[in-house]
Amino acid sequence: MDAEITRLTRQAQEYAGTLAQLRTEMNTVIVGQREVIDRLLVALCADGHVLLEGVPGIAKTLTIKTLSQCIDCSFVRIQFTPDLLPADIMGTKIYDQKDSTFSTMKGPIFAHFVLADEINRAPPKVQSALLEAMQERQVTIQGETHALPLPFFVLATENPIESEGTYPLPEAQVDRFMFKVLMTYPEKTEEIAVLDRFTEGQIITPKKMISTEKIREIQAFTRTVYADEAIKRYACELVDATRHPGTYGIEEARYIALGASPRATIFLILGAKAHALLNGRGYVIPEDIRAVAHEVLRHRILRTYEGEADGITTDRIIDRVLETVKVP
Repeated sequence: MDAEITRLTRQAQEYAGTLAQLRTEMNTVIVGQREVIDRLLVALCADGHVLLEGVPGIAKTLTIKTLSQCIDCSFVRIQFTPDLLPADIMGTKIYDQKDSTFSTMKGPIFAHFVLADEINRAPPKVQSALLEAMQERQVTIQGETHALPLPFFVLATENPIESEGTYPLPEAQVDRFMFKVLMTYPEKTEEIAVLDRFTEGQIITPKKMISTEKIREIQAFTRTVYADEAIKRYACELVDATRHPGTYGIEEARYIALGASPRATIFLILGAKAHALLNGRGYVIPEDIRAVAHEVLRHRILRTYEGEADGITTDRIIDRVLETVKVP
C-alpha cells in the first residue's frame, strides 16, 4: 500500500505542477481571488459543476472565461433571461424543404465550458433543461440523444442582492452543482492592480496551458487518489450531522429543515481527492475534507423559517458541524 501511495503522490505532484502553471497564467488576467480560482480547479479536476454567487462587477464572468482560455477547449456564454426557451440552449429540429427531412440544429450547450450567466433570471422550465446535460453529459432533442463534448463544465452565476424578476433555482437543480462558491470584493491593493491592468489600454490574452485530453486524464486520476476508510467515515458523519443534528449535540438543530443528500458525501470525497491532488498528494487527509466542506454543503442544507428570520447562515451551521464532528 505504501508503494502505491508513493506512486500516486509522484503522479499527483506532476499534475499539481501543471495546474499551478494554469493558475499562474490565470493570474495574469485575474487579480486576487485565489480561493475562487482554486475551487474552480478542484471542481474541474473532480468533474463537477459550480454555482458562483456574487455581486455584479467582481469578475465572475471574466474568471470562467479566463479559465477556458487557458485550456484548449470551446467556451460559450449563455445569458439567461425571462424569455429564454429550452430549445435556445439545447437546440431543435429544423425542417429542410429541399430534402423533405428534419435535421438537428445543436444549441450552445454543446461546448466544453458553459457559462450560464444569471441563471436565476430564467424560468424553471429552462433551468430544468440543464438537468440532463449536467448529470448525464447528454442532451435529448425531440427523442434523439446526443453526447456532449468532454470535459463538460457548467459554471452558473447568480446575483444574491436582487430578487425582483428572478426565479429561485429548484432544489433538484441546485443539488447538481458540486460547489457553491461565494465571490467577494477584492482587497484595496488588489483593486489598484485591477485599475493598472484595465484602465491603461493593456490587452492581456492568456496562453493555452493544457489540452482537454490532459484535463480528462487528470479527472480520471483524481478518482484513483487514495482515501482511507476513516476519511470516508468522517465525510459520512459530517453529512449525517446535517440530517440528525440533535444526535450530535449541535445547538443550531432547530434551524435545519433538511440536511444534505448522499450526493454531498460523494462530492465531499471527490472534492477532497481533487484538493489533495492540487496540493501534490496522492492521498486524502481530513484537512482536504474540511477545505471543501463549505462549498459542498452550503447549498444543500435547507434552513427553517426561524433560521432565515434569525439570519442564521448555512455557513454558520457548517462551522458548527465541523467543530462538533470528531476528526479522525
